[in-house]
Amino acid sequence: MKVDFKREIGAYTAPRGRFEVVQVPSMQFLVIDGQGDPDSTPAYRDAVTTIYPLGYALKAACRDALGRDHVVMPLEALWWSDDMAAFTSARDKTRWRWRLMNMVPGWVTPELFAEARARVDRKGGAPVLDAVRLEHLDEGLSVQTLHVGSYDDEAPVLAQLHSEFIPANSLRMTGRHHEIYLSDPRRTPESRLRTVLRQPVERLGS
Repeated sequence: MKVDFKREIGAYTAPRGRFEVVQVPSMQFLVIDGQGDPDSTPAYRDAVTTIYPLGYALKAACRDALGRDHVVMPLEALWWSDDMAAFTSARDKTRWRWRLMNMVPGWVTPELFAEARARVDRKGGAPVLDAVRLEHLDEGLSVQTLHVGSYDDEAPVLAQLHSEFIPANSLRMTGRHHEIYLSDPRRTPESRLRTVLRQPVERLGS
């Protein structure tokens, strides 16, 4: 049976037009770090070009070694900057730092990860393969919403989240801004792109 974790893990769905407080479980990811404008920096393009083939190679390695199959998960990213205004009012993408991610099942071991990397390396075409790591992320309490539209139209939503919803609900931001890209931008019009926007938080006084 092929497992689709988008259906198994509730945090991969979010309401449109409102914010929801959720508990996100600890998960395992393929990760690559970088910085700069995702629209123009070669580093971001190289990261995307690398992480997808590795995700599919890992799927094949799990199926061959364990007899377990899963749907390759959507691309995700953590975003941060020394000044968070770079995401809301200024939108200065040159100051953005990012961690590109692809969620993988908990049954993936370092040995299976190494096997998948070897498969991709033999085929070639993954320019930053040596930079990919296998890591866990435990975000816990978070606020999220579904944004439909261009990535550049996220700023007002993030400003409302950071400046209104979080303080009004006795919360404060803890981890990094997280985006889950449910749509393929190569095949989906900008106006229909579906992105989960997530912000880890903690309750004041906790």
